[in-house]
Amino acid sequence: MTSVGGTLAALAPTAGAVVLLMVITVGVLTWSRSPHRFAPALAVIRGAVQLGLISLVLGGVITSPMWVACALLVMFAVAAVTATRRIGFSREHFALMALGMALGVVVTLVIVFATGAIEAQPRYLLALGGIVIGNTMSIATLAGRRLRESTSERWDEVEGWLALGATPRQATLDLARAAVYSALIPSTDQTKTTGLVTLPGAFVGAIFGGISPLEAGRFQIVVLASIMAAGALTAVVLVRGLAPATLRPDAPD
Repeated sequence: MTSVGGTLAALAPTAGAVVLLMVITVGVLTWSRSPHRFAPALAVIRGAVQLGLISLVLGGVITSPMWVACALLVMFAVAAVTATRRIGFSREHFALMALGMALGVVVTLVIVFATGAIEAQPRYLLALGGIVIGNTMSIATLAGRRLRESTSERWDEVEGWLALGATPRQATLDLARAAVYSALIPSTDQTKTTGLVTLPGAFVGAIFGGISPLEAGRFQIVVLASIMAAGALTAVVLVRGLAPATLRPDAPD
């Protein structure tokens, strides 16, 4: 009982800060009359619950290659479903999303561990795999939504190209290329400003874990390069699959 009470007392400042931050978030969005104003706060609550559960689970599986692989598969499945919902869920979209993300994640992790850039241990696989999957999900979402939005907004232009004899892929070629570029902008900016504007979580976490700043920096640059490579592969595969259009797509919600 004492240990439980001590744990709750230790968590009290964290809970207080999180509650205040959520109140500010909801308050600002309510004042500005933004839609879905409770969505960020609900996302924080859900994230806190999920992190608590995964922390308990990982304590027993982080050294097991089999269980780490299972954990990564669950992460990947959830990420693929989440990203697909953002562009309009269908079996075809999910298959395309899963293919693009799988290609990006697998190629990246194989290169990192095969070259010895990071030691091939289950805990490192879980850490890097989780980071890459999460960022790939975001990049895929941005690429898919941007392509659908731009195709819908500029449908008259696309129809014009189709009327002139262009193939559906040719008619949306410029839109597809722009969607890939737009999707990579946040990751590109984060990479360019690392150490100047931001100290990435992997870098800070490694230092807190007792690793030297030089070693933490080495790990972080591998992480950033992995995100860029996996994101680029995923975005290109996804956009190439979505781009050919003969009917005007609905703009994503």
